[in-house]
Amino acid sequence: MLIGIMSDSHDNLHALKAAIQFFNDKEVELVLHAGDLVSPFMIDALSRLNCTFKMCFGNNDGDKININRLVYRIGGSVGNFIETVCDNKKIGMLHGTSKAVVEALVKSGNFDIMISGHTHIPVINHGSTLYINPGEVSGVLTGNKTVALLEPEKLQAEIIVL
Repeated sequence: MLIGIMSDSHDNLHALKAAIQFFNDKEVELVLHAGDLVSPFMIDALSRLNCTFKMCFGNNDGDKININRLVYRIGGSVGNFIETVCDNKKIGMLHGTSKAVVEALVKSGNFDIMISGHTHIPVINHGSTLYINPGEVSGVLTGNKTVALLEPEKLQAEIIVL
């Protein structure tokens, strides 16, 4: 199984569409968005994904009621914290506004893979829990539009610059 991971799209529709095209071209089976999509108008682009979609809310997601409604309308799911199992690996995802909470979840041993966003800086740490921050789809802070690809069975991930 191949999973696409992104975060912090911050209303950059062009960048989000590029990420969606990349994930569709790679034929990922699941896309996880670690928050800060920001506005409901971005959801229409996500409907073009050729796979299952899950996202967590970020600190800049404003209209959570309509984001929630529209994500469910396109067959996705959304929440403050996402837990899923892929290839017998337990994955947790949150936006990550608290570094202490992210670190505690990584160290807890409750997850094989932990995903967060928020910092806009791509990170992959291999430890007892694989930690992934895909960076930012938007490119607003770093100038790089990044996503991550994950093979959960192998516990392997890579950062991709779009």
